[in-house]
Amino acid sequence: MRKQVLVSVDRAETRIALLEATGQVAKPAAGRGRGRAAAAKPTANGMDGYRVAELYFERRGNRSIVGNIYKGKVDNVLPGLEAAFVDIGLEKNGFLHVDEIVLPGVETVRRGRGKDDGGKKISDLLKPGQEIVVQVVKDPLKSKGARLSMDLTVAGRYMVYTPTGEGIGVSKRLDDKERERLRKEAKGLDLQGGGAIVRTAAHGATRADFERELQYLFKLHEVLQSRVDSTPAPGLVFQEADLSVRVVRDIFAADFERAIVDDEQQYQRLVSFFTRTAPELVERVELWQESKPLFESTGVDEVIDGLMSKRVDLPSGGYLLIDYAEAGTVIDVNSGSYVGRGKQARLEDVITKTNLEAAEEVVNQLRLRDIGGIIVIDFIDMARARNRDAVLKTLRKSLDDDRTKTFTAEISRLGLVEMTRQNVTEGVREIMSRTCPTCDGEGVIRSEETIAIDVERKLREVALRAPRPVEAFLVRVHPGVSAQFTGHGARVLHALEAETGKLFHFTGSEGLKLDHFDVVMEGTKDEVSEAAIPFEVGDEVLVQIVEPHMYNVDDAVAKVDGYIISVVGGGTFVGEKRLVRISDAGRTAATALLVGEDGEVIELPERTLTGDDVESKPRRRGRRGGRRRSAAANGAAPDPTSPES
Repeated sequence: MRKQVLVSVDRAETRIALLEATGQVAKPAAGRGRGRAAAAKPTANGMDGYRVAELYFERRGNRSIVGNIYKGKVDNVLPGLEAAFVDIGLEKNGFLHVDEIVLPGVETVRRGRGKDDGGKKISDLLKPGQEIVVQVVKDPLKSKGARLSMDLTVAGRYMVYTPTGEGIGVSKRLDDKERERLRKEAKGLDLQGGGAIVRTAAHGATRADFERELQYLFKLHEVLQSRVDSTPAPGLVFQEADLSVRVVRDIFAADFERAIVDDEQQYQRLVSFFTRTAPELVERVELWQESKPLFESTGVDEVIDGLMSKRVDLPSGGYLLIDYAEAGTVIDVNSGSYVGRGKQARLEDVITKTNLEAAEEVVNQLRLRDIGGIIVIDFIDMARARNRDAVLKTLRKSLDDDRTKTFTAEISRLGLVEMTRQNVTEGVREIMSRTCPTCDGEGVIRSEETIAIDVERKLREVALRAPRPVEAFLVRVHPGVSAQFTGHGARVLHALEAETGKLFHFTGSEGLKLDHFDVVMEGTKDEVSEAAIPFEVGDEVLVQIVEPHMYNVDDAVAKVDGYIISVVGGGTFVGEKRLVRISDAGRTAATALLVGEDGEVIELPERTLTGDDVESKPRRRGRRGGRRRSAAANGAAPDPTSPES
């Protein structure tokens, strides 16, 4: 499969897209090197003949620490968990399991636990305050600290050198023939008492490539050792390369046509890296010099924008729904608008085709979004076992292209497939988003009605505890909550006031949290009423007219932080901002007249005002002429659809 890598570097972040061929793609001419990259026709899913398969983000100040090596200090040993927490100088201690402990004189616990190590427990191997050298194998995720290992590795392009390991292993992602060839090429290499793993990127490599790279890895290990000796714990000893070098080093192989970089400095870094490690690939690194941004031109930006959506459409009309949770991810498959082809289409065939498309797209989304942990896929129920087998086979075949470790269980009778996918770093979605401060990531919040019921309880308690001279209260709540009291003729409010013998006024703005509650004033009825009504008769206010009046077709309604203003003659100005003059102001609503460009009230045919225009007492009559006000005043929020408003 032909592949390409796109590298886009901005001041704040580096983004990398891995493109994979979807069909026949013409090979680029060799030797373009620094020249301008060939123009690529943008499509909805990347370049022609390619699709975006994987995305990597790294932001300044928030780099991944996977691969970093630290000199740490054991903070706590937990025999019950067979693990230790290690201070490596970060906000949270790292987690070191007994299987990842490597110490001089003790066989690697992971390989010989219970045998070569004599059955030693973690409390026999580590003590609080002990200094050890560890490597991060998994980034801190949410509430968990980094996952650590004492089995250190030093990564090169073709090989991973393991100073405490033994023997030579070859990546299982290579085909059997190439694996056998690489074993022969690497046989007898001097590993200076350590071990090595031949990487997938070593496809086509020779013994000379291995020998040249080993010298580089040995020198790197020497530098690492000297830094360990001179660095006080806790402290960083070795920092992994930045994202672009790391990704290109790990994935760029013979089947990659080119790497396109849109930053001059990063282009030079990659050329320098390949000059040292794989000179034959230097000519495949190209500098993007078009005026249009690289990711926009190739359609990658459009793919990134779609990652925040829960819904993913399938080619035939079905779709996936991806639901994220702390405990895992659930992917639901739906047939949508797909009903099959022709009059003879059978339900089982429709379901099977949708599930087959879903099996491929699920893997695409797992790779694009870098979803890890427990994953449950809810395929549409299929009656035939052979169809279930076909869907599972398609899913597993698609997973062959996924470099991240996965384990897939069988498809159940309910159509569910359980799988796990290694979670090493934060996915693109987590990097691009943050937890909602209102719902704390739950996805739902308490309704206005639920909060209003709670507020009613609090108001009873406030009234009960108030001293005898206090007759009324001004309460600040969200307008959507106060509407539950003042709407529909304020029946709820009147009943509460009759029960407590106190008067309640509301103030608040849309900017408040929905569950906000505080008493801002208490006093006599006149004092609180005077402070609570936001407008006086004669005030001029610039308002947004939002909807027609429910009962007077010539009029309209404006809202100022939930306070309702009935605009006489405003029916033709819905959706516009207009200057109005308050003609009558009540407790929860007011009536206003339109003001013309000359500053005078627009004369309209006379009609009798009703209870629909302004609420009954108390009203603030104010002085004639009034004030010119902005529409930012606070007020109560009656139900705008109620005739009693």
